Amino acid sequence: MKVLVLGGGGREHALAWKIAQSPLVEAVHASPGNPGIATVATCHPCPSGTPEEYLAIAKSLEIDLTVVGPEAPLVLGVVDTFRAAGMAIVGPTAAAAQLEGSKAFSKAFMHRAGIPTARFTVVESQAAALEALDQFDLPVVLKADGLAAGKGVVIAQNRAEAEAAIQSILSGEIAGQAGGRIVIEEFLVGEEVSFIVLSDGTDFVAMEPSQDHKNIFDGDKGPNTGGMGAYCASGILTPEQTQQAIHKVIRPAILTMDAEGTPFTGFLYAGLMMTANGPKVLEFNARLGDPETQVIMHRMQSDFVPALHAAATGNLAGHKLAWHPEPSLCVVLAASGYPGKVRTGDEIAGIDKAGIVFQAGTKKADGKLVTAGGRVLAVTARGARLQQAIDNAYDALKNICFSGMQFRKDIGQKGLNRC
Repeated sequence: MKVLVLGGGGREHALAWKIAQSPLVEAVHASPGNPGIATVATCHPCPSGTPEEYLAIAKSLEIDLTVVGPEAPLVLGVVDTFRAAGMAIVGPTAAAAQLEGSKAFSKAFMHRAGIPTARFTVVESQAAALEALDQFDLPVVLKADGLAAGKGVVIAQNRAEAEAAIQSILSGEIAGQAGGRIVIEEFLVGEEVSFIVLSDGTDFVAMEPSQDHKNIFDGDKGPNTGGMGAYCASGILTPEQTQQAIHKVIRPAILTMDAEGTPFTGFLYAGLMMTANGPKVLEFNARLGDPETQVIMHRMQSDFVPALHAAATGNLAGHKLAWHPEPSLCVVLAASGYPGKVRTGDEIAGIDKAGIVFQAGTKKADGKLVTAGGRVLAVTARGARLQQAIDNAYDALKNICFSGMQFRKDIGQKGLNRC
């Protein structure tokens, strides 16, 4: 097969890296790709990023299977465009991708499907938001409705913080046009878990659970980011908790989407809070997480291509995935200023000495690898136990250096008593 991966971040590097290992694959292509992806695939620029341009690239390369990484092309309808042209593609239609494209849509969907989630209300003005705050205890969660690259969520500890967040979201300061509406939610207490399945619209196969680290600083302090590190290990959930996630969240979501005429195909990401009363959904995403993909792909033992092709063609029933028993962990190295105004163009040294490193915000300039985004690299390692995976990843990243490099020093610590 010839496989095309859409996207150019760390998630797509991990996907391309895994797909390239398949004996079923003759060539891997990526659009637009990045310098890391270019080590395992042929990269093709896509200046407009439109579904039509991606389709033209796929046709010109005679691609057999396309896998979509980021959310933006999904919301724009890239899957609809490819399917109309008879091309096999992994991802949800634009209608199904609203589960991520609009948090208000997603919350209403969960209510219809009977999926446990936090109590919420949706507001479109500052006056309505301030009035709605009286219905919630503190801390309170405020979310921009639309796509905000992981930065549209504020957990306000007091009334002043909540009012400031409302102003920032509605003004576009935090999330741009994504902040036209706000979802206000009760704050849930528990452990966060990323639970992701691959679906063909009716059947699905689950990835191993993973845990992301959203805040910029150690101890889950500071503003939200797209993710500063993750680990993937069986012990994150007990077998009973895994079954709860499937029966209370995943299966109702797949069945309801199908019943409503928008069957969900591709990757359904459930961001769960494991509360004292069982799992509750913090958010749905319509694609793989980042940096969860890096550790999931690193830990997956199976050839992933048969399952991807089956999901694209409606034949996923009976597919199973095998996993390395050892946990995988990645630490994200971020650029100076992230998650605020990011400085780019800093030269990256030592990446070739650090083992498995998935590249995200990088580019080549004058023959040198330099920073080109907020999250730059994901240094990834396995270990016999989670502590060994932590040690191996942090030992590896000591080889890497760029000006202003920042990273959390506590990735994986919360899982040590379980993994």
